Amino acid sequence: MAATEVILLQRVEHLGQMGDLVRVKPGYARNFLLPTGKAIRANNANRARFEQERAQLEAQNIKRREEAERLSERMDGLSVILIRQAGDGGNLYGSVSTRDIAVAVTEAGLTISRQQVSLPHPIKQLGLYDVRVALHPEVTIIVRINVARSAEEAERQAKGEAIDIEADDEIVAEDVVAEEVSAEEAPAA
Repeated sequence: MAATEVILLQRVEHLGQMGDLVRVKPGYARNFLLPTGKAIRANNANRARFEQERAQLEAQNIKRREEAERLSERMDGLSVILIRQAGDGGNLYGSVSTRDIAVAVTEAGLTISRQQVSLPHPIKQLGLYDVRVALHPEVTIIVRINVARSAEEAERQAKGEAIDIEADDEIVAEDVVAEEVSAEEAPAA
């Protein structure tokens, strides 16, 4: 299978910088780079057009990067809480995906799409997670995701307390037993 040559219109992680002429697999070019506007085919007409528009493209890129840097400074240390149902062992019923994170971060004041969230695999356990969000190909921030069963549990996790799932269940069971005992001791009216 022959490689396809493309000219990058912006920085692409693990591939190259704006203006680089790179060889990629045809499917990667056809299905990702070309439709998203990250690259153009490297033929003579496109090379000439790119050289004419290079200064303008670089200026636009610098402007977008500066906006992303200002936004990253403002949103540095952002933390969001996701309340989910979970089993006794802390396993979630379902999982937390990039879409869930994008919605939570947007509600916290930073409008992003799910494509900007870098999550190697869905979150399937309760706990704290650091997730990378790309505001620009050259600017990323780390968002702390706190997955808990309740707001109280999220506060305890944020403080660094270990959430003992079985101990929480025992406390609830003790409260139920105490209520039953006090109901039995109450005088009948």
